[in-house]
Amino acid sequence: MANDAPESVFEAALAYISEAPSYHIALEMVLILWIVYLLFFSRQYKPESKRDKLTKEEEEQIIAQWEPEPLVPNVYPTDRTVDTAPIVTGVAGLQVTVNGKRCLNLATFNFLGLLGEQGITNKAAESIQKYGVGSCGPRGFYGTFDVHLELEEKLAKFLGCEEAIIYSYGFAAISSAIPAYSKRRDIIFCDSGANYAVQKGLVASRSKVKYFKHNDMADLERLLEEQRKLDEKNPAKAKVTRKFIVAESLYMNYGDLVPLPKLVELRNKYRVPIFLEESLSFGVLGKTGRGATEHFGIPVTEVDIIVASMETSMASVGGFCVGKSYIIDHQRLSGLGYCFSASLPPLTAVASIEALGVINNSSQKLERLRSNAQYLRKLLSSVKALTVGGDDVCPIIHLRLSKTMSNDVAAKLLQDVADECIVNGVAVVTSKYLDEESPPPPPSLRLTVSSEHSQEDLGQAVSVIEAALAKCLP
Repeated sequence: MANDAPESVFEAALAYISEAPSYHIALEMVLILWIVYLLFFSRQYKPESKRDKLTKEEEEQIIAQWEPEPLVPNVYPTDRTVDTAPIVTGVAGLQVTVNGKRCLNLATFNFLGLLGEQGITNKAAESIQKYGVGSCGPRGFYGTFDVHLELEEKLAKFLGCEEAIIYSYGFAAISSAIPAYSKRRDIIFCDSGANYAVQKGLVASRSKVKYFKHNDMADLERLLEEQRKLDEKNPAKAKVTRKFIVAESLYMNYGDLVPLPKLVELRNKYRVPIFLEESLSFGVLGKTGRGATEHFGIPVTEVDIIVASMETSMASVGGFCVGKSYIIDHQRLSGLGYCFSASLPPLTAVASIEALGVINNSSQKLERLRSNAQYLRKLLSSVKALTVGGDDVCPIIHLRLSKTMSNDVAAKLLQDVADECIVNGVAVVTSKYLDEESPPPPPSLRLTVSSEHSQEDLGQAVSVIEAALAKCLP
């Protein structure tokens, strides 16, 4: 049998050749010849010969002429670089050290004075002994700790919602929540004054965005009515096109309050869900700090998705989203910042839990914050060189120059005023916007109020600002 095997193979080959089409045999022969050519006759790679190499002098000359591109582009204006930017050291509490000088702090979002609060700090420090300093993984991959689940449960209970989800970065909460639900060919109706995090969420969603005029509910209704008429003409397309409204409770770039009752009315009339960004209103609005729904006396179920940062009133790190369980659960598989980022460090989750407890049991802080915001606006209203923007309940106050001038000139003058205020012991900042923000708000001097400020502190701040304006303005 062993001697018959080669003969059988040979006979099989002859049978194949006799039965196979001639073009098939020709093609196989061409392929065989091509393989033989590649293996034995094609040109092999050879390193450059010595005569092609540069001399040592030529190499040195080329190296001397080479100018490398900067690793990080210069994003600062030509008249203000990293070397001249203010340097903050220590905890930015009621007082803050700027360029080595102790200043009254009207620059950071420490609305309730919880940053550096000793009880919260001690609890966070104790948690390091149990959990370490980081989670080392996303929530779905060994990054979930018991304090994450506890924080989500307490946030949902505090706001009266079915479920909550937390993100490790405040910016990522709204910029992840929007594209988790709205996709290509969906439609978003967004306020034109929305902050940068909202704008990045819109871009990530790849949806069609229709902007309505800032805080103009009549313009929003006009867009919704136009869309309703288009849907009637093409009901098949309308059936598969999702639509959303996106707004802020208190607008970061303007400091004014959303007319939430009218927004909810339009939501119910046109059956369009609402994304409500509450980073500035959580822990600020409402008798107990539960945000815009409590402030206006609207059931929280009338707002489909509430998103907020924990980096303002809670003086911690991260962000969260609350709503009905089936809505929130969708983000656990579709929220980019939840799925692909390391989870919130346990120590900051503990700090957030403690801060939430303080907010829940310290209505006096909320009352002082609102009182201080109103008092500071009253003092600033008498400064003729400035226009005071925003609503009385907002702890952020944008001061813009009353005199008409170009944005570049106004920005330069306001920066000079801010620098002069720091020299005289009051830390304030100018609003900064990236070139890609659209449309960029007018330049402003931004003040932030804390519940820990006294009326004497606020009076001192206004006096320093007036003196700086008198010195810096032409």
